[in-house]
Amino acid sequence: MPREIITLQVGQCGNQIGGEFWKQLCVEHGIQPDGLPRDDHGTHATTNTDDNTIHNQQQGGPQNKNNQNFIDDRKDVFFYQSDAGHYIPRALLVDLEPRVVNKLIHQGPYRNLFNEENVFIAQDGGGAGNNWASGFRQGEQHHEKVLDMIDRESDNSDSLEGFVMCHSIAGGTGSGMGSYLLEALNDHFPKKLVQTYSVFPNWSQNQSDVVVQPYNSVLTLKRLTLNADAVVVLDNTALNRIAVDRLKIENPTVDQLNSLVATIMAASTTTLRYPGYMNNDLIGLLASLIPTPRCHFLMTGYTPLTIADYYQNTIPTSGGDGDATPTSQEAAEAAAAGGRASSNNKNTGRGGHSASVRKTTVLDVMRRLTQPDNIMVSADTRSPTSCYISILNIIQGNDVEPTQIHTALQRMRERQSIRFIPWGPASIQVALARKSPFLASTNKVSGFMLANHTSMAELFDRLLGQYDKIRRRNAFLDNYRREPMFKDNLDEFDSARETVQCLVDEYRACERKDYVDYDYASRSDGGGLE
Repeated sequence: MPREIITLQVGQCGNQIGGEFWKQLCVEHGIQPDGLPRDDHGTHATTNTDDNTIHNQQQGGPQNKNNQNFIDDRKDVFFYQSDAGHYIPRALLVDLEPRVVNKLIHQGPYRNLFNEENVFIAQDGGGAGNNWASGFRQGEQHHEKVLDMIDRESDNSDSLEGFVMCHSIAGGTGSGMGSYLLEALNDHFPKKLVQTYSVFPNWSQNQSDVVVQPYNSVLTLKRLTLNADAVVVLDNTALNRIAVDRLKIENPTVDQLNSLVATIMAASTTTLRYPGYMNNDLIGLLASLIPTPRCHFLMTGYTPLTIADYYQNTIPTSGGDGDATPTSQEAAEAAAAGGRASSNNKNTGRGGHSASVRKTTVLDVMRRLTQPDNIMVSADTRSPTSCYISILNIIQGNDVEPTQIHTALQRMRERQSIRFIPWGPASIQVALARKSPFLASTNKVSGFMLANHTSMAELFDRLLGQYDKIRRRNAFLDNYRREPMFKDNLDEFDSARETVQCLVDEYRACERKDYVDYDYASRSDGGGLE
């Protein structure tokens, strides 16, 4: 039985990365832009010329290749099928201004993919003005309409497992309205899992997205700490670094970074959509990664990452006008060629060369996943005191054997290159995932890592430092004071800061042997374990 997941895309950033995520899922499941399934099951499965079978060990053995409708996947985790046979995302598109959502549902080849009954745009269309308090207030103001959409979508599910939210923590709508929706989901669906893909802002003062982003981020982090079961951190600073250093894109565009995020999001849900023996539902995926409730902020890694990954999920969004990005056919050709696709966009990088010279093995992929260059968070995972709380590697490859996994784990243990917490198991969990038959494979083996690491404290500490700089001067607070929450006092700022500080303290306590005796009772509401 499928364990359905409802996706909430909140704010400009949330809808942009959500839109790219659905494009990627459509490609991986053979769903056309209008929601209809392709009439074949992919052209990239390995065939046995001696008989009439398709062999794919990770698809559970031979299947008859004349059965064109057979695809061993679970589309219905993220999609439902309409009476007309179209696959429709189980998604809500929520924003306080119309530009991004209207582009998704009225322009481009995927404009007919979404259910327009699940779209909420504020009538005045004025947005939140990068003000967390405004976004939170408007979330409360419009909560009945949004919750009605959520209730309708949950009633349409046979066995709803939980919710996934895509948003940014730095702006107004994704942070403020997103925070309100997190609280509302906890109240209305207390037994359902809530996971977020949360985009963290650039930390450099020269590249700050919003001048008040420290305020918005701290206020949002309080809700992510108290109201989410898992948070996948998507750090803009690290994403830019990877695009420049790994993909060789000199000046990454927002669309290119969003495509990179979509690759990460799709990889993290592979075992849910192409299930195997383990980690085939959300609780199974997250349970072993999060041993204590508060420390649920996860970092990701992906390798090998080449420009082919960008082309693979890039489709035209301008309807043929302007500089065209590669079509889906060109994307497939780009992937097959190791990323060397032609495009009018000259800012595409030189990732094809690395794809053409690399030989991937299970050991090589697993070793690279823990290297700082491949991790999507700008924190020092190699510092002398920081350590891994847990690691889950999702390995994809047509010919990967369990013995290769065992050998790779043995070699990594012998090298002692990974530092684990002193009070828990020092082991890497590995899940074998099946590849989509609709995607060209540029590498024999690829890997994705979800990890819980104590260096997250460094990320939050950096944010608190920026917060304290402007809070000490009471700078930029006028717009917040105009909102009901802050009209009488600024206590919510102090409460949120204390929650984040307690989170930092707990992550650092995880590095010590005496963490099992951690004094939860002395912590504030934001720092103890439930």
